[in-house]
Amino acid sequence: MNSLRKTLQDYLALRRGLDYKLHDYGVVLRGFVDFLEQESASHVTIDLAVRWAQKSSDIQLNQAARRLTFVRGFARYLSAIDSRTEVPPVGLLPRQFQRLTPHIYSENEIHRLLEAARKLTSSVALRPWTYSTFLALLAVTGMRLGEAIRLHRGDVDTQHGILLIRQSKFGKDRFVPIHSSTVQALIRYANQRNEAFPHPTYPHFFLSDRGKPLLHRMVHSTFVKLSHHIGIRDPSTNRSPRLHDLRHYADYRTMPSWWGCPSDVFLLTRHSPEYVHKA
Repeated sequence: MNSLRKTLQDYLALRRGLDYKLHDYGVVLRGFVDFLEQESASHVTIDLAVRWAQKSSDIQLNQAARRLTFVRGFARYLSAIDSRTEVPPVGLLPRQFQRLTPHIYSENEIHRLLEAARKLTSSVALRPWTYSTFLALLAVTGMRLGEAIRLHRGDVDTQHGILLIRQSKFGKDRFVPIHSSTVQALIRYANQRNEAFPHPTYPHFFLSDRGKPLLHRMVHSTFVKLSHHIGIRDPSTNRSPRLHDLRHYADYRTMPSWWGCPSDVFLLTRHSPEYVHKA
Protein backbone atom coordinates (compact mmCIF):
# COMPACT_ATOMS: atom_id res chain seq x y z
CA MET A 1 0.00 0.00 0.00
CA ASN A 2 1.21 3.49 -0.82
CA SER A 3 2.73 5.12 2.29
CA LEU A 4 0.60 8.27 1.88
CA ARG A 5 -2.54 6.16 1.67
CA LYS A 6 -1.58 4.20 4.77
CA THR A 7 -0.79 7.43 6.62
CA LEU A 8 -4.17 8.81 5.60
CA GLN A 9 -5.90 5.75 7.10
CA ASP A 10 -3.99 6.30 10.34
CA TYR A 11 -4.90 10.00 10.35
CA LEU A 12 -8.61 9.35 9.80
CA ALA A 13 -8.61 6.64 12.49
CA LEU A 14 -7.01 9.07 14.93
CA ARG A 15 -9.57 11.79 14.19
CA ARG A 16 -12.49 9.38 14.51
CA GLY A 17 -11.03 8.16 17.78
CA LEU A 18 -11.36 11.76 19.01
CA ASP A 19 -15.09 11.60 18.11
CA TYR A 20 -14.94 13.60 14.90
CA LYS A 21 -17.70 12.52 12.51
CA LEU A 22 -15.73 13.09 9.26
CA HIS A 23 -18.76 12.41 7.04
CA ASP A 24 -17.10 13.53 3.79
CA TYR A 25 -13.63 14.28 5.12
CA GLY A 26 -12.25 10.86 4.25
CA VAL A 27 -13.75 10.84 0.76
CA VAL A 28 -12.23 14.24 -0.06
CA LEU A 29 -8.78 13.36 1.27
CA ARG A 30 -8.73 10.01 -0.53
CA GLY A 31 -9.31 11.99 -3.70
CA PHE A 32 -6.31 14.13 -2.80
CA VAL A 33 -4.11 11.07 -2.30
CA ASP A 34 -5.32 9.72 -5.67
CA PHE A 35 -4.18 13.00 -7.22
CA LEU A 36 -0.76 12.76 -5.53
CA GLU A 37 -0.33 9.25 -6.90
CA GLN A 38 -1.23 10.40 -10.40
CA GLU A 39 1.41 13.12 -10.05
CA SER A 40 3.95 10.55 -8.77
CA ALA A 41 4.41 12.76 -5.70
CA SER A 42 6.04 11.26 -2.64
CA HIS A 43 5.08 14.12 -0.31
CA VAL A 44 2.68 17.05 -0.03
CA THR A 45 3.62 20.45 -1.42
CA ILE A 46 1.68 23.70 -1.38
CA ASP A 47 1.64 23.79 -5.17
CA LEU A 48 0.14 20.30 -5.43
CA ALA A 49 -2.43 21.06 -2.72
CA VAL A 50 -3.62 24.26 -4.43
CA ARG A 51 -3.69 22.63 -7.87
CA TRP A 52 -5.82 19.78 -6.55
CA ALA A 53 -8.15 22.09 -4.60
CA GLN A 54 -8.83 24.07 -7.80
CA LYS A 55 -8.67 21.10 -10.14
CA SER A 56 -12.24 21.22 -11.47
CA SER A 57 -12.82 24.05 -13.93
CA ASP A 58 -16.27 24.78 -12.52
CA ILE A 59 -15.37 24.57 -8.83
CA GLN A 60 -16.41 27.54 -6.71
CA LEU A 61 -13.92 29.45 -4.57
CA ASN A 62 -15.63 28.36 -1.35
CA GLN A 63 -15.44 24.70 -2.40
CA ALA A 64 -11.76 25.01 -3.27
CA ALA A 65 -11.03 26.71 0.06
CA ARG A 66 -12.88 23.94 1.91
CA ARG A 67 -10.90 21.23 0.11
CA LEU A 68 -7.66 23.03 0.96
CA THR A 69 -8.72 23.21 4.62
CA PHE A 70 -9.04 19.42 4.66
CA VAL A 71 -5.59 19.07 3.12
CA ARG A 72 -4.11 21.52 5.65
CA GLY A 73 -5.14 19.33 8.58
CA PHE A 74 -3.74 16.22 6.92
CA ALA A 75 -0.52 18.04 5.99
CA ARG A 76 0.00 19.15 9.59
CA TYR A 77 -0.25 15.53 10.67
CA LEU A 78 2.12 14.46 7.89
CA SER A 79 4.68 17.14 8.77
CA ALA A 80 5.44 15.35 12.03
CA ILE A 81 6.29 12.21 10.04
CA ASP A 82 7.87 13.64 6.88
CA SER A 83 9.84 16.90 7.18
CA ARG A 84 9.47 17.50 3.44
CA THR A 85 5.74 18.14 3.87
CA GLU A 86 4.61 21.67 3.10
CA VAL A 87 1.54 22.88 5.03
CA PRO A 88 -0.70 25.29 3.02
CA PRO A 89 -1.03 28.53 4.99
CA VAL A 90 -4.42 29.75 6.22
CA GLY A 91 -6.04 32.26 3.87
CA LEU A 92 -4.29 31.01 0.74
CA LEU A 93 -7.70 30.45 -0.86
CA PRO A 94 -10.03 32.75 1.14
CA ARG A 95 -13.67 31.87 1.45
CA GLN A 96 -16.44 34.21 0.40
CA PHE A 97 -18.63 33.52 3.39
CA GLN A 98 -22.23 34.68 3.32
CA ARG A 99 -24.55 33.56 6.08
CA LEU A 100 -28.06 32.83 4.87
CA THR A 101 -30.82 34.86 6.50
CA PRO A 102 -33.03 32.40 8.42
CA HIS A 103 -36.69 32.18 7.50
CA ILE A 104 -39.04 32.63 10.46
CA TYR A 105 -42.08 30.51 9.72
CA SER A 106 -45.48 31.93 10.51
CA GLU A 107 -48.10 29.80 12.22
CA ASN A 108 -50.05 29.78 8.98
CA GLU A 109 -47.07 28.40 7.07
CA ILE A 110 -46.57 25.65 9.64
CA HIS A 111 -50.28 24.74 9.43
CA ARG A 112 -50.14 24.56 5.64
CA LEU A 113 -46.92 22.55 5.65
CA LEU A 114 -48.35 19.95 8.02
CA GLU A 115 -51.65 19.84 6.15
CA ALA A 116 -49.79 19.15 2.90
CA ALA A 117 -47.78 16.42 4.63
CA ARG A 118 -51.00 14.75 5.77
CA LYS A 119 -52.04 14.45 2.11
CA LEU A 120 -48.91 12.64 0.94
CA THR A 121 -49.54 9.40 -0.94
CA SER A 122 -48.44 6.20 0.73
CA SER A 123 -48.29 2.50 -0.10
CA VAL A 124 -48.96 1.47 3.50
CA ALA A 125 -50.79 4.59 4.77
CA LEU A 126 -47.80 5.56 6.93
CA ARG A 127 -46.01 8.31 4.99
CA PRO A 128 -48.54 11.10 5.78
CA TRP A 129 -48.29 10.25 9.48
CA THR A 130 -44.52 10.06 9.36
CA TYR A 131 -43.87 13.41 7.73
CA SER A 132 -46.60 15.42 9.45
CA THR A 133 -45.42 14.14 12.85
CA PHE A 134 -41.72 14.42 12.01
CA LEU A 135 -41.92 18.02 10.72
CA ALA A 136 -44.11 19.12 13.61
CA LEU A 137 -41.66 17.61 16.10
CA LEU A 138 -38.81 19.60 14.53
CA ALA A 139 -40.87 22.77 14.74
CA VAL A 140 -41.89 22.47 18.37
CA THR A 141 -38.65 21.14 19.87
CA GLY A 142 -35.96 22.79 17.77
CA MET A 143 -34.30 19.40 17.27
CA ARG A 144 -31.78 19.00 14.50
CA LEU A 145 -32.76 16.89 11.50
CA GLY A 146 -30.23 14.17 12.26
CA GLU A 147 -31.32 14.01 15.90
CA ALA A 148 -34.93 13.34 14.92
CA ILE A 149 -33.94 10.76 12.31
CA ARG A 150 -31.78 8.91 14.85
CA LEU A 151 -34.52 8.71 17.50
CA HIS A 152 -35.13 5.12 18.55
CA ARG A 153 -38.37 3.84 20.02
CA GLY A 154 -36.64 3.45 23.38
CA ASP A 155 -35.57 7.11 23.28
CA VAL A 156 -39.20 8.30 23.37
CA ASP A 157 -40.48 8.08 26.95
CA THR A 158 -44.19 8.80 26.62
CA GLN A 159 -44.85 7.95 30.27
CA HIS A 160 -42.68 10.80 31.56
CA GLY A 161 -42.77 13.03 28.46
CA ILE A 162 -39.04 12.89 27.77
CA LEU A 163 -36.99 12.50 24.58
CA LEU A 164 -33.44 11.18 24.81
CA ILE A 165 -31.35 12.85 22.09
CA ARG A 166 -28.26 10.72 21.44
CA GLN A 167 -25.02 11.88 19.88
CA SER A 168 -26.03 15.51 19.60
CA LYS A 169 -23.61 18.35 18.90
CA PHE A 170 -20.08 17.54 20.12
CA GLY A 171 -21.17 13.91 20.55
CA LYS A 172 -23.15 14.53 23.76
CA ASP A 173 -26.55 13.19 24.81
CA ARG A 174 -29.31 15.34 26.24
CA PHE A 175 -32.91 15.11 27.47
CA VAL A 176 -35.75 17.17 26.02
CA PRO A 177 -39.02 17.27 28.03
CA ILE A 178 -42.11 17.51 25.83
CA HIS A 179 -45.66 18.75 26.42
CA SER A 180 -48.50 16.27 26.94
CA SER A 181 -50.02 17.21 23.56
CA THR A 182 -46.73 16.31 21.87
CA VAL A 183 -46.72 13.02 23.77
CA GLN A 184 -50.21 12.21 22.49
CA ALA A 185 -49.21 13.03 18.91
CA LEU A 186 -46.18 10.75 19.15
CA ILE A 187 -48.34 7.95 20.60
CA ARG A 188 -50.78 8.31 17.68
CA TYR A 189 -47.90 8.05 15.23
CA ALA A 190 -46.42 5.04 17.03
CA ASN A 191 -49.78 3.26 16.80
CA GLN A 192 -49.93 3.88 13.03
CA ARG A 193 -46.32 2.78 12.61
CA ASN A 194 -46.87 -0.41 14.62
CA GLU A 195 -49.95 -1.22 12.57
CA ALA A 196 -47.96 -0.87 9.35
CA PHE A 197 -44.91 -2.71 10.74
CA PRO A 198 -45.83 -4.86 13.74
CA HIS A 199 -42.40 -6.56 13.65
CA PRO A 200 -39.98 -3.85 12.51
CA THR A 201 -36.44 -4.69 11.49
CA TYR A 202 -35.05 -1.36 12.65
CA PRO A 203 -35.31 0.25 16.11
CA HIS A 204 -35.89 3.80 14.80
CA PHE A 205 -38.98 5.69 15.94
CA PHE A 206 -39.71 7.18 12.51
CA LEU A 207 -39.90 4.72 9.62
CA SER A 208 -40.39 5.07 5.89
CA ASP A 209 -43.07 3.23 3.92
CA ARG A 210 -40.52 0.45 3.42
CA GLY A 211 -40.02 0.04 7.15
CA LYS A 212 -36.54 1.56 7.05
CA PRO A 213 -35.07 4.61 8.85
CA LEU A 214 -35.63 7.95 7.14
CA LEU A 215 -32.79 9.23 4.97
CA HIS A 216 -31.58 12.84 5.13
CA ARG A 217 -31.88 13.30 1.37
CA MET A 218 -35.43 11.89 1.24
CA VAL A 219 -36.60 14.12 4.09
CA HIS A 220 -35.06 17.15 2.36
CA SER A 221 -36.61 16.16 -0.97
CA THR A 222 -40.06 15.70 0.56
CA PHE A 223 -39.81 19.01 2.41
CA VAL A 224 -38.85 20.86 -0.78
CA LYS A 225 -41.80 19.35 -2.65
CA LEU A 226 -44.21 20.25 0.16
CA SER A 227 -42.92 23.81 0.47
CA HIS A 228 -43.16 24.30 -3.30
CA HIS A 229 -46.68 22.87 -3.28
CA ILE A 230 -47.98 25.29 -0.65
CA GLY A 231 -46.18 28.26 -2.22
CA ILE A 232 -43.73 29.22 0.52
CA ARG A 233 -40.69 28.33 -1.57
CA ASP A 234 -39.88 29.72 -5.00
CA PRO A 235 -39.46 26.77 -7.44
CA SER A 236 -36.58 28.65 -9.09
CA THR A 237 -34.43 28.61 -5.94
CA ASN A 238 -33.44 26.07 -3.30
CA ARG A 239 -32.20 28.56 -0.73
CA SER A 240 -35.14 29.47 1.50
CA PRO A 241 -37.07 28.64 3.50
CA ARG A 242 -34.98 25.71 4.63
CA LEU A 243 -35.83 22.65 6.66
CA HIS A 244 -33.22 23.78 9.20
CA ASP A 245 -35.19 27.02 9.71
CA LEU A 246 -37.85 25.05 11.58
CA ARG A 247 -35.45 25.28 14.53
CA HIS A 248 -35.82 29.06 14.48
CA TYR A 249 -39.61 28.71 14.65
CA ALA A 250 -39.25 26.91 17.98
CA ASP A 251 -36.94 29.63 19.31
CA TYR A 252 -39.11 32.46 18.03
CA ARG A 253 -42.21 31.04 19.69
CA THR A 254 -40.57 31.22 23.12
CA MET A 255 -41.36 34.93 23.23
CA PRO A 256 -43.90 35.66 26.02
CA SER A 257 -46.36 37.20 23.58
CA TRP A 258 -46.65 33.86 21.76
CA TRP A 259 -47.85 31.70 24.63
CA GLY A 260 -50.59 29.28 23.63
CA CYS A 261 -51.00 27.26 20.47
CA PRO A 262 -53.86 26.03 18.25
CA SER A 263 -54.94 22.48 18.98
CA ASP A 264 -53.87 21.01 15.62
CA VAL A 265 -50.23 22.01 16.15
CA PHE A 266 -48.20 20.56 19.03
CA LEU A 267 -47.81 22.81 22.05
CA LEU A 268 -44.25 24.04 22.16
CA THR A 269 -42.15 22.18 24.67
CA ARG A 270 -40.32 25.38 25.60
CA HIS A 271 -43.60 27.06 26.59
CA SER A 272 -44.15 24.69 29.44
CA PRO A 273 -43.21 26.11 32.87
CA GLU A 274 -41.61 22.77 33.77
CA TYR A 275 -39.39 22.80 30.68
CA VAL A 276 -35.71 22.52 31.50
CA HIS A 277 -33.31 22.18 28.59
CA LYS A 278 -30.38 20.02 29.60
CA ALA A 279 -27.76 20.86 27.00
